[in-house]
Amino acid sequence: MFGPSRQIRQRLKTLEGHLKHENPLLVSAVHTYRQLDRVGYALGLLGREESFTMQIPWWPLVSVLGTFSAGKSTFINHYLAYPLQKTGTQAVDDRFTVICYSRDESAHELPGVALDADPRFPFYQFSEELEKVAGGEGRRVDSYLQLKTCPTEQLRGRIVIDSPGFDADAQRTGTLRIIDHIVDLSDLVLVLFDARHPEPGAMRDTLKHLVGDTVSRPDASKFLYILNQLDVTAREDNPEEVVASWQRALSTEGLTAGRFYTIYSPEAAVTIDNEEVRRRFEEKRDADLIEIHRRIHEVGVERAYRIVGTLENTARYVEEELIPKLRGLLQQWRRRVLWWDLGFYLVLFALLLGGSIKAGWWQGLHFAPPWLEAFKASLPTQFALAFGTLLVLTLLHFTARRIVSAQLLRKLGKRLEPGPWRERLLRAFRANMRPWHSVLNTEPDGWNWFTRRRLKKVYLDADRYVQSLNDRFTDPSGDAKP
Repeated sequence: MFGPSRQIRQRLKTLEGHLKHENPLLVSAVHTYRQLDRVGYALGLLGREESFTMQIPWWPLVSVLGTFSAGKSTFINHYLAYPLQKTGTQAVDDRFTVICYSRDESAHELPGVALDADPRFPFYQFSEELEKVAGGEGRRVDSYLQLKTCPTEQLRGRIVIDSPGFDADAQRTGTLRIIDHIVDLSDLVLVLFDARHPEPGAMRDTLKHLVGDTVSRPDASKFLYILNQLDVTAREDNPEEVVASWQRALSTEGLTAGRFYTIYSPEAAVTIDNEEVRRRFEEKRDADLIEIHRRIHEVGVERAYRIVGTLENTARYVEEELIPKLRGLLQQWRRRVLWWDLGFYLVLFALLLGGSIKAGWWQGLHFAPPWLEAFKASLPTQFALAFGTLLVLTLLHFTARRIVSAQLLRKLGKRLEPGPWRERLLRAFRANMRPWHSVLNTEPDGWNWFTRRRLKKVYLDADRYVQSLNDRFTDPSGDAKP
């Protein structure tokens, strides 16, 4: 068993310092994550440079996806009340932009390595993921990511990600991987479409990735589908048909429930001459913008519940899923090693028996082979022969252990889905292949009364945190003072 490295201890200390100002309740959650880390170290699931706190961002995350020229940057600038992002068809950014709060009076733009090297952000060590896409891509992280800071209160306590224009037909594999990554991590995903292009059928592949691949997710409620720049349809003979065509396209991809928003930026709106039409459009726009902004402001609550939920789910996955898998692997390993040992013993016995037969020990009046007569006659010979036999059997046994473990690791690596839990299971299995782990022991190393007690404590703490969150945001009894 080993503990976290100095770097991980410092990271957790820094995380606690930030959370004291943003969400003090989660400081206690970090302490419980430390207990879960101790279980991970004991079982061999975590390396010294790893922590379960690194599997989820601790700041609320809002991502903005959409098609080319869908007005994503304009929408973000309107929300921030700050002209941070470049707008216009000729100034569209081709990188993912992580936007966070800064106390500086001016905004700053930093390269992608600032995200790749900082564990507080959602793209920590993402260069390794890009390297899996193609050799050398990890060194080009600056061409995929950038960090911007902005002195606006709208960003305090949350992170916004602006994505480049989306076109599934032309997307690079690395870009698609980043999109999937931020969708998984986000608390809220805004998917924007351009009302100026009223033929959604022409972008079927894009709709499939942005809509069809998300509606069946268990967290589908975090997706908001927004038809932006609706003001350009005010001059159409039937602007409602433009909205209806988009709704039909989205329903074709499986989106049959949930809100569909129609908005446009007040700062970049076209002039609507008809007063009645203008008022109707503005009322609908304002109502939808209020609802979207409300969802953005609530992501802090959702993130707190998500962090606590991940804490409990990780503990349960370790106990209910991973430990049984590891135990089953050790049982397979044990059976195969014992069969190999039996084979080695039979071969060794056959060689000894063959040598005795060749010596003709059964002839004459001898009732034992010559080497056995010599063995009886000499105590040093007895000791040397016993030690030699034991040494040979030991070497054969550990050879069998290595061969069987290598076979199981190869099969396991091919069978399991790529991901962090695959690597953790493989690491834990390797940890049980250490010489002092007895082949007769099918319980994973580190799985004992102490680790089970720690996991039980994690469950209790997680329930207590949920109750504390409920007390902050709900009052079923109605006893709280206004």
